[in-house]
Amino acid sequence: TNDGLFGSQLVNVYVRFGRLDDALDVFEEMPKKSNVAYNAILRGLVSAERFSEAIGFFRWMLREDIIPDNFTYPIVLKACSRSNDLEAGQNVCDLIKFNETKFNAKRNAYVECAMIDMFAKCGSLAEARNVFEDMPRKDLPSWSAMIGGAVHDGDSLGALRLLKRMGQEGLKPDSVTVASILPACGKLEDAHMGMALQGFALRSGFESDIYVSNALIDMYGKCGLVNKAREVFCNIVNKDAVSWSALIAGYSQNGEYRWSLELYLEMSNAGIKTNVVVASSVLPGLGKLKLLKHGKEMHGYTLKQGFESDGVIGSALIDMYMNCGTKRAAENILYTSSFREIVMFNSMIVGCSITSDSDSALGVFRNIWKFDLTPNAVTILSILPVCTETGDVAHGQEIHGYTIRTRIGEVVSVENSLIEMYCKCGHLELGIKVFNGMMEKNIVTYNTIICAHATHGLGEQALSFFEEMKELRMRPNKVTFIGLLSACSHAGLVEKGWRLYDAMRSEYKIMPEREHYSCMADLLGRAGQLDCAFNFIKEMPVEPDISVWGSLLSACRAHNNVVLASFVGRKIIDENLTDSGHHVLLYNIYASCQRWWDASIVRAVIKEKGLSKTPGRSWIQIGFGIHIFHARGQIHPESDNIYQVLDLLLLEMTEKGYAPDQGSSSEDLMEKSG
Repeated sequence: TNDGLFGSQLVNVYVRFGRLDDALDVFEEMPKKSNVAYNAILRGLVSAERFSEAIGFFRWMLREDIIPDNFTYPIVLKACSRSNDLEAGQNVCDLIKFNETKFNAKRNAYVECAMIDMFAKCGSLAEARNVFEDMPRKDLPSWSAMIGGAVHDGDSLGALRLLKRMGQEGLKPDSVTVASILPACGKLEDAHMGMALQGFALRSGFESDIYVSNALIDMYGKCGLVNKAREVFCNIVNKDAVSWSALIAGYSQNGEYRWSLELYLEMSNAGIKTNVVVASSVLPGLGKLKLLKHGKEMHGYTLKQGFESDGVIGSALIDMYMNCGTKRAAENILYTSSFREIVMFNSMIVGCSITSDSDSALGVFRNIWKFDLTPNAVTILSILPVCTETGDVAHGQEIHGYTIRTRIGEVVSVENSLIEMYCKCGHLELGIKVFNGMMEKNIVTYNTIICAHATHGLGEQALSFFEEMKELRMRPNKVTFIGLLSACSHAGLVEKGWRLYDAMRSEYKIMPEREHYSCMADLLGRAGQLDCAFNFIKEMPVEPDISVWGSLLSACRAHNNVVLASFVGRKIIDENLTDSGHHVLLYNIYASCQRWWDASIVRAVIKEKGLSKTPGRSWIQIGFGIHIFHARGQIHPESDNIYQVLDLLLLEMTEKGYAPDQGSSSEDLMEKSG
């Protein structure tokens, strides 16, 4: 027809049935094209995930002097957000404002929501907030869009503040809002808030909404409550691929790799196709379980499905191969792939650090710039522990400088890692400097600085940070009290240690775990209160483990209490505890008082259990290389020359009247036992 009404309707029908090519054929033949037809084609391109084509089609539409309407803008803005094209999105928003001024074409709430969503998902939360705050009347979809945008941008606390503000303005969340805010609870590990939202969803009648259910599974998984996640999963009547992938990821994130793999097999048997999220969640589990054959099969599947261009898959494959000990395969993926993302380098750094290959980890870090990539916060969080492990404060300082220049250093978790690196490398003053310069501090920040002062024997200073926490109304957790009790132990603050232990249970309702019991045993033992320590251990509601008995045994050695040491030693031997260090300590206690019969029994037990001592290790850095030495090691390429120099030094020491210590040696003991 002349007005193109029938053609527009036909285009619309073809698009709704997913027949985009037929819709385009009809569209091309139409002599007169209406906005309805243009919008239908745009919607079809976006539905087919042909986002760049959709943006190009919109530009062609403008060249044809077609004025977009309020149905056009949300579609093209979605294309911009899905393709992460902020520049194109800004141009569309400028056009909306221009048409509003020139043609009085007032935008509606749907357009404004689309603008908020686009800006937030393209990483410009400030512009999203400007659009939101300028809205004269904020309806529920606009609140949901802004909350979802804040979550997408990583501002979880901001998202929760928006939810609270929304409630204060008299609006109740709907299923979209709840599904949008739950990921924020997961990121903050705020299970209490997540449970409250689940209760609200139940009372409101949309707990069975698939998006809410999937978000609950994801939230509980990130909060470490996998059983709760499984419970939600089992209550879903019609599970989709997201339901399965969320629970599989939850198991994997919490180290329950066998459950993750079993659920994956169950999903495959149910006929659900493996997607990128599922594959990337299953692969790390295959690595942790050393199932290299299955890992290779999954690798082959990802290649057949065309997933290899996805950085998350590349990262998961590197993680799997490194955990299986096949570094060459991991390097092959990283360096020969036609498509690289920073997450792949992050996985490689972590893989090298797990195997204590610090030299390779630093090499991978330096290679990032060779491939024109930029390290992100996760990269820094991956490489700093390598510097901490090797005591490489020089590289740590260089990385610190980089974080300052790029503003990555403003990320709280990065600053926490810097504090830990400096303090563990012996530079407590630099760690304190980072702490004092932080704009935002969380519970991990205070735990890190408290534990650092505990390690350095500065008990009173550690306690002062706890007082600061209380002034800020920051609630301590179990890690806080491990640090505080350890600080009291190293500083001999017995009474304060008891008060903290009692406050942990009565005031903060934190039930002691084995680490807390071990700290208390150490506190009492170091102070010479061995009988009190022994009685404390006997009254523990859980069975003492090697760390608890080991603390008491160390105290017995320090205070020459051989009788109690014998009792503790029998416990360690009778309960088949297999820590070689404590067996060696018991041997040395007997040897020091010449109870050779008892010492020989300990040596026989060491041999029977097949215990081996982890060799001592030291290292030095020369240039960019780190040279690692193990006790009595022969693997260093310069070991022959090194031992020649040591022999000369020993000869010179003997000539000057120094004699070697002929006392018991743990190295000798382990050799004789072997």
